[in-house]
Amino acid sequence: MIAIPTDPIAVILGLPLIAAAALATMPSHRMSSRVNVLAAFATLMACLQLFWHRPEPTDLLFIDDFNVYLVMLTAFVGFTSSIFSAGYIAHEVEIGRLAPLYLRFYSAMFQLLQFSMLLALVANNLGVLWVAVEAATLTTVVMVSLYRTREAIEAAWKYFILASVGISLALFGTILIYLAAQPAIGPGIAAMAWTEIMPRANQMAPELLNLAFVFLLVGYGTKVGLFPLHAWLPDAHSEGPTPISAVLSGLLLNVALYAVVRFKMLLAANGEALSPGPLMIAVGLASLIFAAVMLYRRRDIKRMFAYSSIEHMGIATFAFGMGGPLANFAGLLHMGMHSLTKSAIFFTVGHIAQVKGTQRMDDISGLTVSHPWLGWTFVIAVLAISGLPPFGLFMSEFLLVTSSFARAPALAILLVLGLLLGFAAMVMRVQSLAFGTPQGPTHGDTMRLKLSLIPILVHLGLVLVAGLWLPAPLVAWFQAVALMLG
Repeated sequence: MIAIPTDPIAVILGLPLIAAAALATMPSHRMSSRVNVLAAFATLMACLQLFWHRPEPTDLLFIDDFNVYLVMLTAFVGFTSSIFSAGYIAHEVEIGRLAPLYLRFYSAMFQLLQFSMLLALVANNLGVLWVAVEAATLTTVVMVSLYRTREAIEAAWKYFILASVGISLALFGTILIYLAAQPAIGPGIAAMAWTEIMPRANQMAPELLNLAFVFLLVGYGTKVGLFPLHAWLPDAHSEGPTPISAVLSGLLLNVALYAVVRFKMLLAANGEALSPGPLMIAVGLASLIFAAVMLYRRRDIKRMFAYSSIEHMGIATFAFGMGGPLANFAGLLHMGMHSLTKSAIFFTVGHIAQVKGTQRMDDISGLTVSHPWLGWTFVIAVLAISGLPPFGLFMSEFLLVTSSFARAPALAILLVLGLLLGFAAMVMRVQSLAFGTPQGPTHGDTMRLKLSLIPILVHLGLVLVAGLWLPAPLVAWFQAVALMLG
């Protein structure tokens, strides 16, 4: 008899891996899209087990209150992205922009990317974490180049080179952590496990920890898209398929930031190591203000929202750099709200580019007139990502500003300045895109388009509810994780 695995982590990782192998053999993109959705749904259902069954940690894998939140978020956004991807890819094939030959491995790569991100999140071993992030990078490179245009291939190579340099630095930082842990734990795999090194952080050499964190912040910070390590991100978002832009912004950036925060916790637990907070605050503020300014100069709609991702990753990095219960709570909430909102925006932007036949913002206007459902959904999504009430990003930004003013008023002023710059840019753009005289195709919303708006509306609905009310168990959970992060 074939033994069916009962460990939730084995099931969560096994489903996308098996699905990827099966999808690689399917020549029909329609069939593979359906299987992709089913596999993503099955992975989401498997992740739900973690609410009532938390497996014991092993040397390689573990689950705690911090990563279970991101595992659930990754599985959910992966599922909704697969739904959007099915309709999006079918339309691209219909209009001849994508050849079926190029799509042979698209769904398989989608599942491999999902597997890599989930593996990185549940990795107890620092080496497994590094390998998983590198695997996600390689998988994404293939998907960014899917259109096989000169610009897409150039963007994929740029992403590959810059991300590889960053991940190489992260590898060096990982080796330094292992060297610092050996005297306290001994040689072997235990010296690479979070559950072993965190309780013994005080016994580790602070000099090695300090040097390691610099390499890790630069290395994984490249994957987060923090300024000035961001150069790959706008090109990858603008040239790749929109479903991949949604996964990149909504999930993969979170995975890299998760790694940075884990290592920040390690340094914070060593009383003699440098405080990682000021470094994270500096790169977070720089990313926020730089991206907010760059929003005014964008002419490509997907590139504009790529810079918005840099802005919001900067906000989350700033929050975790400030530390403390309230700022950490705001950072956790911001990661979730940004994932839901930004993926919804890229879904919407993908539809806009398809119905208008262009990504150039100068050629798009009057969406609320020509495509009412799409136009007004876009307006709501932009208001949400701009941090206006009553959406969840307003709540996370309000908590962060409040915490910052209480502890560092000068930093809070810079934070508010960046937020206002970004808000003004978004308002300016939404006016020209959504209102005025329509340009280009002006046919009404089709039933197919309305059906594909369902994932967008679900995301925005969750962001709206989070801005008005958070369930008490979720608040208690976030508070416990915020204390754990230090």
